[in-house]
Amino acid sequence: MRKEETTAGHRADRIELPEITRIIDTTSGPVRGLVNEGVHSFKGIRYGAAPVGPLRWMAPQRPAPSKVVQDCSDYGAPAMQMASGATAAPAGDYGMLMARVFTTPSELKIQNEDCLFLNVWTPATDNQKRPVMFWIHGGIFAYGSGGQPVYCMEDLARDHNVVAVNVNHRLNVFGYLHLGDLMGDGYKSSGTAGMQDLVLALQWVRDNIANFGGDPDNVTIMGQSGGGAKVSILMSMDSAKGLFHKASIQSGPGLVVGRREPATAAAKALLDELGIQPGDIRSLQGVPAQTIIAAAFAADAKNSAGYTRARVPGMRRPGGIGYIPIIDDVAITRDPFTPDAPAVSRDVPVLVGYVKDEVTIFTAGEPWFGKMSEADLEQRIAMLGPMGKPLIDAWRKIRPDYSPTYLFTAAMSAMFAMGGSIALAERKAAQAGAPAYMWYLTWETPVAGGLFKTPHTMEIPFMLDSYRRVRAFAGPDPGAARMHQQIAGAWVAFARTGKPDCPEIPHWPPYDAAKRSTMVFDLESQVVNDPNSEVRKITLGA
Repeated sequence: MRKEETTAGHRADRIELPEITRIIDTTSGPVRGLVNEGVHSFKGIRYGAAPVGPLRWMAPQRPAPSKVVQDCSDYGAPAMQMASGATAAPAGDYGMLMARVFTTPSELKIQNEDCLFLNVWTPATDNQKRPVMFWIHGGIFAYGSGGQPVYCMEDLARDHNVVAVNVNHRLNVFGYLHLGDLMGDGYKSSGTAGMQDLVLALQWVRDNIANFGGDPDNVTIMGQSGGGAKVSILMSMDSAKGLFHKASIQSGPGLVVGRREPATAAAKALLDELGIQPGDIRSLQGVPAQTIIAAAFAADAKNSAGYTRARVPGMRRPGGIGYIPIIDDVAITRDPFTPDAPAVSRDVPVLVGYVKDEVTIFTAGEPWFGKMSEADLEQRIAMLGPMGKPLIDAWRKIRPDYSPTYLFTAAMSAMFAMGGSIALAERKAAQAGAPAYMWYLTWETPVAGGLFKTPHTMEIPFMLDSYRRVRAFAGPDPGAARMHQQIAGAWVAFARTGKPDCPEIPHWPPYDAAKRSTMVFDLESQVVNDPNSEVRKITLGA
């Protein structure tokens, strides 16, 4: 710290002021951020006009360029959230710690319809043309934001010389409410508004990222869980063609989207809850956002009544009920990866994969977790449907050390992400265009006494280089540091070249249906052909 003489003649520590970036011109107007340890961060850059009032449920609009320099020193508001249970109100000490990793409880306090903001981290605002890594947050299609600590990409930019971007966009009933059959043709694409936001954000990157030291012709879109499904959908959208050049889909393979009929039923249920008639768009536009969220929860609860099949807490039941993207024949014209890979992204290479114990992060707070007996397991198998018993039997052979609790969650995990991820990789490989690269994470986090094993989201702090910020989840070094070296090394290599080979791991061949080469990430990673093949055959019906 610099020292200086005070008026009293004493030397005193001088508080060090943050360094200010130079002013950067953008299509949204001039912006200025902060420099922290060599990284220039610009948080809360507006890429879309506030989608409020008459712009509710409409296609996003470019904002009028600001005439004054915008303060981009802190995150923009998160979208309106539809989160419940432990996600919204953590229980127990560890739940409170995890709420500092995925900060939805805090975001519920500051959520706002005016949410179309993105964040940029760059080593320098020069003309070096670094690869751009564009992150899309998870949280199904219902909650989340780019401002969560686990999604901070400052260290990724610093350590790997890339330009990192993440984004907020409309979610849940504000992003995916199909009103076209109830409020007229002007709203025929309202059920895809949240996805259209992401296209607008990528257009902003195309038009502006060169001013931040990034290469608009080398953009990798990445997402996990709901974010992975959003990446899948973007790969099938004509309006997104050419806006990205590589893609990473993590524990969230989007094979299909919703349909108009059930989406219209969900919208009608919401209108009934609010006491608004079809066609009365002015009344709907005037309802406070929090009132709409409350009505959406109430309508969704009624639609879900009587559904008893086992499911991951917080996930929508099948059948299209809820607020998810649909085929509207405007922005989305086909299912992302059914029956095949989309031709529009034929030349885009893909990283796709999943983790070993996906659903433990959702189920660890359930009263049965860790207490299930063999008899309890036999009773619960039926809740998994016809795949249940074959999956339990297969996992018992593969993981003989797993207790009934972990056998049950392993079966749920395979149904949750494994089968869809493999199907997506198969269909991409069969297209014979750009390659697919398959991965599977087995490293177990030691936090909470190893309770979670390898849970959903486990790869994120390593590939985004945020693991030092979320030790409550990633655990201590050297294990966490080793996983970061391998996973971030592979993702950055993929962003640079389209191939995930890097010095920290063995050569990683593309996936095909003959060998099914898969990178199995652990402290010592290795390529395995067709790992857990019996489980794969069950989940895919092969």
